[in-house]
Amino acid sequence: MVLTVFHGGVVAADPRSPGQGDGAAQGDATALAVRDGVIAAVGPDAEALLGEADHVVDLDGAFLGPAFADGHAHPLFGGMEDLGPQIRSCGSVDEIVAAVAAYAEENPDQEWIIGASYDATLAPAGLFDAAWLDEAVPDRPVVLKAWDYHTLWVNSAALRAAGIDAGTPDPDRGRIVRREDGSPLGTLQEYGALELVERVAPGYSLSRRVSALESATWTLAASGITWVQDAWAALEHLDVYLETARQGRLNTRLNLAFLAEPGRWRENLDTFVAAREAVQAVGSDLLTAQTIKFFADGIIESHTACMLSPYADSPEDTGLPNWSQDELNDALAAVDRLGFQAHIHAIGDGAIRMALDGIEETARRNGPRDRRPVLAHLQVIDPEDVPRFAELGVVANFEPLWAREDDVMNLLTIPRLGSPRSERQYPIGSLVERGVAVSFGSDWPVTCHEPVPGLATAVTRQTPDHLPAGGWLPTERVDVDAALAAYTSGVAHQAFAEDRWGSLRPGLSADLVLLSHDPRDVAQEEIQDIQVKGTWLAGRRTHTALLPAAH
Repeated sequence: MVLTVFHGGVVAADPRSPGQGDGAAQGDATALAVRDGVIAAVGPDAEALLGEADHVVDLDGAFLGPAFADGHAHPLFGGMEDLGPQIRSCGSVDEIVAAVAAYAEENPDQEWIIGASYDATLAPAGLFDAAWLDEAVPDRPVVLKAWDYHTLWVNSAALRAAGIDAGTPDPDRGRIVRREDGSPLGTLQEYGALELVERVAPGYSLSRRVSALESATWTLAASGITWVQDAWAALEHLDVYLETARQGRLNTRLNLAFLAEPGRWRENLDTFVAAREAVQAVGSDLLTAQTIKFFADGIIESHTACMLSPYADSPEDTGLPNWSQDELNDALAAVDRLGFQAHIHAIGDGAIRMALDGIEETARRNGPRDRRPVLAHLQVIDPEDVPRFAELGVVANFEPLWAREDDVMNLLTIPRLGSPRSERQYPIGSLVERGVAVSFGSDWPVTCHEPVPGLATAVTRQTPDHLPAGGWLPTERVDVDAALAAYTSGVAHQAFAEDRWGSLRPGLSADLVLLSHDPRDVAQEEIQDIQVKGTWLAGRRTHTALLPAAH
């Protein structure tokens, strides 16, 4: 049995509940002891074990807290972005085209050029022309995902390979953006349209995908994360997760959410169960599969989020719901009977109401139990629906980095929503005040995977350059205790894991993060500068940066 004692810093042993004000939390200690991956003692009891410790870690005055967790991310997608042209940092269409051309020249034998994630604000209304990519690569298909992962920009060769032309009708749950003559422009919106291309595009080898997933979990560990809700584990990628776990190459815990699709979910119920059993058979405590993902709608920026009333800039358009209410009710009830947790992407107020109605109907049909259904993103909630989150026991999962007034918000989102809906976005503070279970995530690679910038944004509602003064929609700010809880114990609650990790108590897994400064004890504008100095998963160090060696 190996005993490690951490001492010489601030140990957040007993964080206070959200809303209790500023300052240091009650129960802070100066030492924590870990025996064989489990927290053995905190405070004076841990100090008393220094003499018998196998290893001692000098915290050097830094802050040791429960590791961060991510309630909604896509690690495999994040890892696979490194496999194609690097376009995320490109600041213009010309830069993207040049990066794609250079990549194609360097990879002459690659039949398809596949990459992500371009900035959708770089073209008017977020609409990109196939002809621009044709200049770079006229002879091979090019497929680029937008940062939102709900949109593809493709060249003419990709349109031909997918059989998309002026006569191709818009698919269910998708939209083919067209020129005035009806021909496809080169921008495809939502998954019904995306899969027209993706089903004919070749995939990467298993070994490359395993390496990508391993790399992604290293990246997450380096930001202080030890648990992730993989919010869309495609069944065709199940072999990647299984093989990575078998080889011991996961560096965070992953819980997989398999996708339920309208019109197909019934035939996939047995497959979901078999996939869950295959994950269980691997026997890794780092991999579970307890969740089913639903897309209730799309995104506001492409007019595909489902709204209760029309978009301000498109007066006859209320968006693109992916489900009818009746079919969603049936699907939610069916996966609930199989013991799965529902995790529902819902951005527009219409989609959120539909999801809440479906959750309520599930409870009516299947009876009471501790379900903890998750609604993710929650960009615009109708005020009438706010009380229903607590009433139905819904976990409200927010991506706090979205709750700021940046270029996407000003150029695409606010013009679509108009007032007063623009002033209702991401009501984190309102739900926290009502006692709703709130968790945070990143939606990586849609946005940055690092919790520290998200923590800062939740507290300030400002961009990294501290704009606007006072914060955007400042009544929805939360204090730092609430934000920390949403990244730790809040996600543990989402994961049914509050008795295993999420706080620093004896008997729980030693999932730890060491931060350069105590987030509760610095000015709000300085939170974003805090560095992750170390991460431990069940006592195993998965990341270190400028950390004194154990001795």
